[in-house]
Amino acid sequence: MSHRQVPRTGRAFAALTAVAACSAGLLAASGPASAAPDPASATAGATAGDDATRTAARQRASVPYPNLAPTPPMGWNNWSYYMCDINEKVVLDNARALVRTGLANKGYDTVTVDDCWMAKQRGPQGELVPDKDKFPHGMAHIGRELHRMGLKFGIYEDVGTLTCGKYPGSYGHFKEDARQFARWGVDYLKADGCNVPRPAGRTKEQIYREVYEQQSQALEATGRPITFSVSAPAYFQYDGDSVWHQVIDWSARVGNLWRGGRDIALEQQSPATKWSSIVYNFRYNAGLAQLQRPGRWNDPDFLLAGDTGLNRHEMQSQMSLWAMMAAPLISSTDLGKLSPEAREVLGNEEIIAVDQDPLGKQGKVIEQNDGFTVMSKPLRHGQRAVALFNSGDTPRTVSTTAAAAGLPEASSYRLRDLVTGRVGQSDGAIVAQDVPAHGTVLYRVTAR
Repeated sequence: MSHRQVPRTGRAFAALTAVAACSAGLLAASGPASAAPDPASATAGATAGDDATRTAARQRASVPYPNLAPTPPMGWNNWSYYMCDINEKVVLDNARALVRTGLANKGYDTVTVDDCWMAKQRGPQGELVPDKDKFPHGMAHIGRELHRMGLKFGIYEDVGTLTCGKYPGSYGHFKEDARQFARWGVDYLKADGCNVPRPAGRTKEQIYREVYEQQSQALEATGRPITFSVSAPAYFQYDGDSVWHQVIDWSARVGNLWRGGRDIALEQQSPATKWSSIVYNFRYNAGLAQLQRPGRWNDPDFLLAGDTGLNRHEMQSQMSLWAMMAAPLISSTDLGKLSPEAREVLGNEEIIAVDQDPLGKQGKVIEQNDGFTVMSKPLRHGQRAVALFNSGDTPRTVSTTAAAAGLPEASSYRLRDLVTGRVGQSDGAIVAQDVPAHGTVLYRVTAR
């Protein structure tokens, strides 16, 4: 069925019948129309006036979350392609496709079920209840099946009173929900930030920090290693860089990766919208390199390779640019219908190696104008990855130099094209002739 996207900061939402009422979720600081939990029954950090308790919670949060993602996470998430049209079969079929195509062996090992997986009401003991029509065998069954395939189990929740799709959020239930996820065998939690109440006298940034700290502490208290994906910065993208960057800074302490801004486009949207979304997310995330560090990852959202309307050059550009940014490589498409081209793009081991390089450095833009961008990323053994991105609508030559890319002075340089496999030599010029419209040439460069 067709779904309309509603623009918003934290998540791009469609007007599915189940989620149509959620278009106001951009500024999740106000409570939802339905009743919120009594703040006194929520975890203490979310209440107003208890300064001593908040101070103690902040001291506990000063210890960073365990480093559970030494390299950028890789895997699959249903949201961009399926949205709320999700069920047990869709999840497990895509998991089997990861294994069958060989993508799992290349690192795509985490399968995450996004919003709309649960019933609209909690159970009699306050527990989260899976939607019985969508997941008749329950979420522990999903975890067991994924683990049996050698994959990891990811799940979605929200730190507010309700998820973006108006399902029960974890606000007031952080400890109980975390323990439930651990019992189900969850390995990865994506925590959104819709419908976060703002108690009197608290700023939006303060309350978001407190609830994400509570979620972080609850996960760690389970004793199960659960990679934590934080969505908080996405809700501050337009609040000014100083606030946005401050939110990213504490997100890097409470979790392992964080969504920085606007959602990537949806499958149902036009090819032009998809491409514009890829470029937009690349540009905002490329500017955050100074806020990333090894093991703590900026996340510009999903890979769209395999979606309708994107050509080979566009899919390749997103994959290459995400690898240059050390971004999580999380596919969101129907993996059972991957074209040979999409499979090649997602499975390119040399580009995956750039993304997963042990140095864990995000590449930086070294030259840019309206029609092209040049990025350089340090790799182990003194090598550099250099991306020459033509964002324009006609072919063009894009170039830089070894010195500009940060390579040491040498008599010559070896350039390996990571898409074609061709190897060339240079005295210092790094050039890509006739880069196609929306195309990217990605070199691994070695001083000789």
